[in-house]
Amino acid sequence: MRTKPGSENGENCQTCSVRDQGFFRNLSGATLKALDAIRFTTTYPEGAILFAEGEAARCVMVLTRGCAKVSMMSREGRILILRVAQPGEVLGLTSAISNTPCQTSVETLERSQVNFYQRKEFLRILVEHGDASLAAAEQLSRCYAMVCEQARSIGLFRSVPERLARFLLAWTAGGVQTGQSSRTVLPLSQEEIGQMIGASRETVTRTLGTFRDRHLASFKGTMLTIPDRSVLARLVNPESRDRFSCAAMNVSL
Repeated sequence: MRTKPGSENGENCQTCSVRDQGFFRNLSGATLKALDAIRFTTTYPEGAILFAEGEAARCVMVLTRGCAKVSMMSREGRILILRVAQPGEVLGLTSAISNTPCQTSVETLERSQVNFYQRKEFLRILVEHGDASLAAAEQLSRCYAMVCEQARSIGLFRSVPERLARFLLAWTAGGVQTGQSSRTVLPLSQEEIGQMIGASRETVTRTLGTFRDRHLASFKGTMLTIPDRSVLARLVNPESRDRFSCAAMNVSL
């Protein structure tokens, strides 16, 4: 069920907290001013649906605070989370440009702020401002690369421990680093982690338990800690993979 957003004036595009991130990063002052003229900013609570798979593409959104999961669902009801959108990312861009129904659903994982731009007005900005068109193309390229990386992880890494290790290493890459240790907040449930790596919640729970027992990774609430990234990385290193076989870890595929 959709959550009614709370309307805000918010920051303008030129002073926005994500001015130097994502889509806004290399835009000129003139382009930012043009975007600000058509912007409508709202705040959503955790668990709000920004748009759903199959809906008409009526607008383009830019996440300015918080984070949101981008997912798709099979006819049988199985969910695959493609990525977790971060501040500065454009949402609904592919469908807006191609004028096709939304290919994914987007749900906030925490309290989030979103800039809305009506589709026709946003496309006009892309036509009139070359730097905006380039930024949109770069955004589409990044999304494509992320989808390819996830397809590679799910399709080419045979075991759940490998896939989970790869996901945890990628997620903590931008976290707090202390030597070989890293930690960061992971706002996903174990079921949602499974939806990202193509595994059941039960298998993710067992694998995380094994990781904890072997001091590979641990959770304290939503805080994820990897004591030694080099040790966990051996799970996805072909030369060392046999040392961490699924049989040795007692984890089902």
